[in-house]
Amino acid sequence: MGLLDILLGRTQPVAPDLDQLFALPSAAVTLEAAAGFTPTGEGAVCFATVEGAAFEQMHREVQALLDADTDRTGPPVELRRDGYGYSWLVSRRSPDRLPELVNDLHAVNSSLEVNGFGPQLLCSLAGFTDGAGRKLALVYLYKRGTFYPFAPLPGAAERRDTALELQLKATLDGDLRIEQDLGRWFPVWGAPGL
Repeated sequence: MGLLDILLGRTQPVAPDLDQLFALPSAAVTLEAAAGFTPTGEGAVCFATVEGAAFEQMHREVQALLDADTDRTGPPVELRRDGYGYSWLVSRRSPDRLPELVNDLHAVNSSLEVNGFGPQLLCSLAGFTDGAGRKLALVYLYKRGTFYPFAPLPGAAERRDTALELQLKATLDGDLRIEQDLGRWFPVWGAPGL
């Protein structure tokens, strides 16, 4: 970053820090104690769909790596495409195995990054729910290195519980690097894990 960038008010983008994902298990303890939300056991990594043999090969290797885990119970890792054209690699664990789910998310992100597909990474999320059936995702923005809560309201309309999101922002601020720019709290409608 040069002097001209400083004079024009340009800032250097925050480098992704995938190790931030490992803060999720401790944040989950805070989330349960403060708001009653517990992990669902589902998590996903979202990335822009890429065509080509190199990407397909890398995807097969990541999926095989995660499916080879002998401790995994339930459905295998799966690839989904959403209505917006993005791809989601979905991992499921039992709800009490959040650290293993975080390891899965980290492995997918790292593999994409190491194989040159870092620019296609958009976000990762872990799903949570409370006793009343409300859904919540803690979303990690890859390009910002920050988290934000996303709480869709139940029903067919795409509406979110902004008051709950802001409450959880304050609750989790000591556990996670929270995205301060609320304009970057993008809705992830229909995301796996919600």
